[in-house]
Amino acid sequence: MSYRTALSEVLSTVIEPAAEATGAKVRFPRASVTALGRAGLLGLTVSTEFGGGGMGLPDAAEVVARIAGVSPATAAVLQSHYAAVAVIESYGSAWLRGEVAAGRHLGSLALAEDTPGEQGVQGEFWAARSTAARSGDVVALRARKHQVVAAGEADSYVWSSRPLGAADGLTLWVVPAHAPDLFVPARPDGGGPGGSATSTVFADPVLVPADAMLGRDGGGLDIVLRTVLPWLLELQTAVGSEAVHPAVAEVPRRAAHRAADSLAAS
Repeated sequence: MSYRTALSEVLSTVIEPAAEATGAKVRFPRASVTALGRAGLLGLTVSTEFGGGGMGLPDAAEVVARIAGVSPATAAVLQSHYAAVAVIESYGSAWLRGEVAAGRHLGSLALAEDTPGEQGVQGEFWAARSTAARSGDVVALRARKHQVVAAGEADSYVWSSRPLGAADGLTLWVVPAHAPDLFVPARPDGGGPGGSATSTVFADPVLVPADAMLGRDGGGLDIVLRTVLPWLLELQTAVGSEAVHPAVAEVPRRAAHRAADSLAAS
């Protein structure tokens, strides 16, 4: 069965019937996410080597666009998931890639933080101010992450921090959502389409294994500009105004493109 056929079935049998409750009643579309996983659509962009669909950004954009017309919240969740999976595909463990491919794992992004001196105002999410401190094989991450889609609902977050030892840049981690000492408010407070569970995630601190690092220490800025931003912007272009991803809404498009172009030319 092609992914387009699978998507049509999930749209008609699960997403459309749940759309009103998701939006009007602000309920996270758990049944829709589960159905998308079972249909192979959460793992659409994972390599076939790990059981995924082996598809790329244009295919993910088509899926998100079709869903956005029915359920903006579900589309926003998928935007964040696909952008997170793009990072996991390049730097995540074989086990994690297999879990995503099998439809058992929903990823999300936890990159945006407060602007200094303006609590609750989102800053550029390629300028991490959260800290990371290593003790043996364990790293303590302290942060207040904003505009996290599927906060408390995802299985993991692609998380940014200052580097452990590098002079500049930022470092990315995969943080399990069930990790002790992660706190998400009972009521979402981060905007986004109703039902997308967009909220703040607090870590004070959260402990992760040192091998949860994605890429090299200090190399996260390259990953954000070369992978995360292009995926988010392309997915946002696909859905238009139907499901504005909160992270993209805060990023001036021209500035983001200039940053990406500048990095690519370096």
